[in-house]
Amino acid sequence: MSILTSIFNKILHRGGDAPAAAPTATNPPPRDVTAQAGPASVTGAVPPTAPAPAPAMSQVDVEAVLNGMAKDNPQKLNWRTSIVDLMKLLDLDSSLQARKQLADELHYTGDKNDSASMNIWLHKQVMQKLAANGGKVPADLKD
Repeated sequence: MSILTSIFNKILHRGGDAPAAAPTATNPPPRDVTAQAGPASVTGAVPPTAPAPAPAMSQVDVEAVLNGMAKDNPQKLNWRTSIVDLMKLLDLDSSLQARKQLADELHYTGDKNDSASMNIWLHKQVMQKLAANGGKVPADLKD
């Protein structure tokens, strides 16, 4: 399992037994064709000119989840700015090797030996990916 998937599972799918992949542009949430109005609802077919809107997904409040985890953690972890602390909070390997692997997953093109720059980039990318995949992330954490 990728590190990014582990992060998603720990934040976006808390409490689920077998989390499904988060919806993306290439993996949209399933549509309920039985909820169509009009004659199409009798057969369950979706009229070709009026596709059913995708059901609204409830967003996971990433900040609330992580603040709750931080409150219960004996360490003082600054997950808001540190990818290392975020990974520690999620009980994931936060070693340089693990962060380099995460950088590869996210297609980091900078110098991986400049860990400070890489860490800042990783944190912003993780927050942006969480927001793009069902997480409600404060704007200051995505910029």
